[in-house]
Amino acid sequence: MTYLAKLALLLPLSIILIPHLAMQAPHPQANTSGASVSSSASAEIIPPPPNYRFPDGQSYVYAVEWHLFNAGTATVTMGSAGAEQKVTAIADSAGVVNVLYSVHDRFEARFNPRTFCSLTVVKRTEEGSRKRDTEIRFEYSRKKSVLEERNLKTGEVKHIENDIPLCVTDVVTGFYYLASLPLQTGNSYSFPVNDGGKTAEVLARVEARERVKTPAGAFQAVRVTAEPTSGPLKGKAKIAVWFTDDSNHTPVQMRSKLGWGALIFRLQRIDKQ
Repeated sequence: MTYLAKLALLLPLSIILIPHLAMQAPHPQANTSGASVSSSASAEIIPPPPNYRFPDGQSYVYAVEWHLFNAGTATVTMGSAGAEQKVTAIADSAGVVNVLYSVHDRFEARFNPRTFCSLTVVKRTEEGSRKRDTEIRFEYSRKKSVLEERNLKTGEVKHIENDIPLCVTDVVTGFYYLASLPLQTGNSYSFPVNDGGKTAEVLARVEARERVKTPAGAFQAVRVTAEPTSGPLKGKAKIAVWFTDDSNHTPVQMRSKLGWGALIFRLQRIDKQ
């Protein structure tokens, strides 16, 4: 898994990560009573209601910390692209981390705004001496994800196909999806995520309301944890995301512990295009 994919899991799985500045109604299929509304046996993507409004033109800029060091910045932006929605994510290393292992990753995902199903993902990853271009297509008519990757250093080309369900989200769009759900304490949601490999099911739990401080200010927030319940990271990764406890559900802080250490994302600012 690339550095950007790990960042993206912090941003869900979003992620994963996208506040909504317009008032939103809960999904009609969702249970807002505080009880669990899904399990790994019924992992699914719930379409947004017809009046749902995406936070187009909003960029969320995060400072990234690793073992108390400044590790870099991550920026995530949503916008419309014709009949589709587009999410872009940028990850750049800085400070000591940049000296040890330079990272400059670019990520663009497109999805169907009526269903939240991911359509395509395009990546440019520059990590140390490695440089790769990757494209992932989600071909729902064949129930396949198709990954095409080129190693820009060696010229090696990779083609991989994997089975997918009728609808999946990707590692960055998943944050928008999670932020769109009713985040009442006690609720849980299970949904499929694909990054070109085997589809993983992610279980998100709305755990508690807390107050957090970030460079962008202090916020009343709801803490949501997300972890894969299948796939190679099952039992090895867990992400905590703090969304503002209002209709916006702005992700103001994220923390995750992986085998190589913990990463913390703190909101620095929101830029408007």
